[in-house]
Amino acid sequence: MRIHGLQKLTLLDYPGHTACTVFTAACNFRCPFCQNAALVLRPNAQPEIGEEEFFRFLEGRRGLLEGVCITGGEPTLHWDLPAFALRVREAGFDVKLDTNGTDPKMLESLMAAGVVNYVAMDIKSSPERYGVLAGREDLDLGPIRESAALLLEGRIPCEFRTTVVKELHRREDFEAIGAWLRGAEAYFLQGFVDSGDLISPGLSACTREEMESFRQAALPCIPNTQLRGVD
Repeated sequence: MRIHGLQKLTLLDYPGHTACTVFTAACNFRCPFCQNAALVLRPNAQPEIGEEEFFRFLEGRRGLLEGVCITGGEPTLHWDLPAFALRVREAGFDVKLDTNGTDPKMLESLMAAGVVNYVAMDIKSSPERYGVLAGREDLDLGPIRESAALLLEGRIPCEFRTTVVKELHRREDFEAIGAWLRGAEAYFLQGFVDSGDLISPGLSACTREEMESFRQAALPCIPNTQLRGVD
């Protein structure tokens, strides 16, 4: 699998685990607030880490790391993701997958094979405004709804999460998201951070008070709605 970045240690990306994070290239979204624009817009220009090099690194962290987070870009675009995840599991590490949910068949196959232990699915906005926030006006929401429904079955530990941007999100978006994902195991509203590598520069974070207002909008339907990365 094409790996274009490696964070060697994270205590935040995989709940309850010390982990590393691998970044895959390419994405089928163009979210204006994307913090990894280079991986999305110029994937072939980014340095690549060989799969064997990564597994040598992983072997050297045995006993120190518990899991591997696979993020992007969008990992499910890679046909060899199942084999990569299986190899990580066979090496003795848990796997967390970050996904935008556009390939429910891939998600189902990963879950059925038991090669992922935790899934975090990004929710861009309310269904009515999803295409705008994903940078895809022509977006078919059907596959995303299907992926969300798979996770809502409760077969695997999971979370839904939304990166909240002051210029792009409204309270009513979170009321609609709550109704859509009613009963979800966990929903996180994440503070936006300008990485300096955005698809659309000039965006900003909400205040804590605004974030709390959005959290309250989702709470009636998703009691475990929390803020993450908010000062």
